[in-house]
Amino acid sequence: MKRTSRDIRTANRYQVLRQIIAASPTSRQELAAATGLSLATVATLVGELLDLGMITEVGFEDSAGGRPRGLVAVNAPGGALIGVDLAETYVRVELFDLALNVLARAEEGMRPGESRPEQVVGHVATTVGSVVARAGVEGARVLGVGVSVPGQVDRDTGVCAYAPNWDWHDVPLLDLLADHIACPLYLDNPLRACAVAELWFGAARGYGDAVVVNLGTGVGAGLVLGGGVHRGVSNSAGEWGHTTLVLDGRPCHCGNRGCVETYTGAPGIMLNLRELSPDSPLLRPGDQTATIDALARGVGAGDPVAVRVLGHTARCLGAGIAGLVNLFNPEVVVLSSWVAAAFGEPLLDEVRTAVARHALRRPLAATRIVLSPIPTDPVCLGAATFALEGALQSAGKGSGRRTAGSRR
Repeated sequence: MKRTSRDIRTANRYQVLRQIIAASPTSRQELAAATGLSLATVATLVGELLDLGMITEVGFEDSAGGRPRGLVAVNAPGGALIGVDLAETYVRVELFDLALNVLARAEEGMRPGESRPEQVVGHVATTVGSVVARAGVEGARVLGVGVSVPGQVDRDTGVCAYAPNWDWHDVPLLDLLADHIACPLYLDNPLRACAVAELWFGAARGYGDAVVVNLGTGVGAGLVLGGGVHRGVSNSAGEWGHTTLVLDGRPCHCGNRGCVETYTGAPGIMLNLRELSPDSPLLRPGDQTATIDALARGVGAGDPVAVRVLGHTARCLGAGIAGLVNLFNPEVVVLSSWVAAAFGEPLLDEVRTAVARHALRRPLAATRIVLSPIPTDPVCLGAATFALEGALQSAGKGSGRRTAGSRR
């Protein structure tokens, strides 16, 4: 789809603001050098961001023999952004200032069977209300709410097209949420959220090509290609968890068999444990988080069953990641989300060994495999940037997008 001049202006605003957030305070000259935009374009965009109250002038720096350069910085208290990590087993919400510092967070668990759209929407609305109250901000200061939902989503219509773990088909999620949340709403999925978070603040910062492997209940890969997030023609890129790892293997929620996710997602890891040791006390039936935590503690303590489960899981994961390395030749592969965080370095070590066994030597030599260094929830952080992007897009239009905005 051809980009309009408004699309290009929004993208340039976003790029300049992103650089200011990353390097406050900074000068217009430094922004031009960092973004590749002309000094005149940067000066115009900085003026627009000043008018919007998103940045502020903060004095001058001396330049060698020339006029002092004016410095700008992000106006952190100038607004608030909310990021929602809607997962199969929990809803986590974080509220950020404009510098993307976390001001408050809240979480609600979701029990198995609580997956009807109205139940999920109720959890999200309650948790968003809780985080706004904890932060003590006025609703008018919230510029937008970014919502990350697992599965395939249509960003333009706010529809969750397909979420296999919930058996959702064409659920108008943002319209349902808009009945409860009176802020502009923006939808995407955790693969894109994690990729953006790593690109802005994490292990992919400064790299043009990266793969962010999202390990949770579901599994997928956020792709950063040529310095930007790759979405694909229908915003469906990255569904690597539903590529075939084992021919005629385990049945998957998507209807296929042998998908990567069925061996490396949290339910698949539980099945790995059950097949290895059906009566293991590490297995907590019906509770993914407790089982993963128990396994992680077992690995740390040298429990032989836990170590074998981690090894089997890492071998499957490594074979799949080797395919990503061969296909995309990335500079860095980042292991992200809650399963990766729970296992940490032991998982990373085993995965590196397994990838080296399967990947081609040349692309692997150019690739680092690391854990996400982001200390908070990367999905919430990435989702908040969706709201920031939406706020920049709607600025000057007089209102938010119909497809992403709340009913008024």
